[in-house]
Amino acid sequence: MFASPADVTERLAAVDYLSDDAISTSVFLAAALGKPLLAEGPAGVGKTQLAKAVAQATGAALIRLQCYEGLDEARALYEWNYKKQLLRIQATSADHDIFTEEFLLERPLLKAIRAEEPTVLLIDEMDKADVEVEGLLLELLSDFQVTIPELGTITARRRPYVVLTSNATRELSEALKRRCLYLHIEYPTPERERDIVLAQVPELPADLAEQLARTVATLRALELKKAPSVAETVDWARTLLALGRAELDEGTVAGTLGVVLKHNSDHERAVKELGLA
Repeated sequence: MFASPADVTERLAAVDYLSDDAISTSVFLAAALGKPLLAEGPAGVGKTQLAKAVAQATGAALIRLQCYEGLDEARALYEWNYKKQLLRIQATSADHDIFTEEFLLERPLLKAIRAEEPTVLLIDEMDKADVEVEGLLLELLSDFQVTIPELGTITARRRPYVVLTSNATRELSEALKRRCLYLHIEYPTPERERDIVLAQVPELPADLAEQLARTVATLRALELKKAPSVAETVDWARTLLALGRAELDEGTVAGTLGVVLKHNSDHERAVKELGLA
């Protein structure tokens, strides 16, 4: 997929994802070694966007499994089309084989395993899923195969490039981590966030992007319930353009804080700490 870490940096930049050395090296090694990449860090630092950018940069299809509490095998891997099975039984006889491909409903994990074209499998917010889901993933992430009792073992026709993300709200199992390369992504430096903003919103003046990035860094240093994400910084940049503002003065900050701070307590703290009251 990639010739080198430098190639990763260049190709991700071409799709407006500004990488750093650690990210580029991890992305390259995951491809070179054929191992899943576990990207962990605070919400909103670009973990999900990294998987999307890899898919876009390589021309691969993106298959996404969004994790949540209560996610089970039927939603993650496969399930049987019970209505169709029942109709077949009623139309034929009870001894008709109803556990065949015809009745199988693919979910994201099975779809990625059976894909014939280059594929990026994004398992998003793994820490929100129950521990049982991790057990379900172990066979897939180690051998790139899944076992369906009625059909047997299905091995990947073409190994997908796998990215797992976690906001670290709970500790993932050691068994899962052993199967992955690990990448920790933190909030970008103000300089890198400025460059990200300019890549995403090229119409924004460079000095305004600089002010924006440094203001966001100041906000993140406060004890907030939810720090601004990189995507929200980009939204703030677009807000300033829409309002026709050429400077991020106190009035502009006070009037547009709702773009980046989504909790009233955070808003009040920012107003107080930044002296906007």
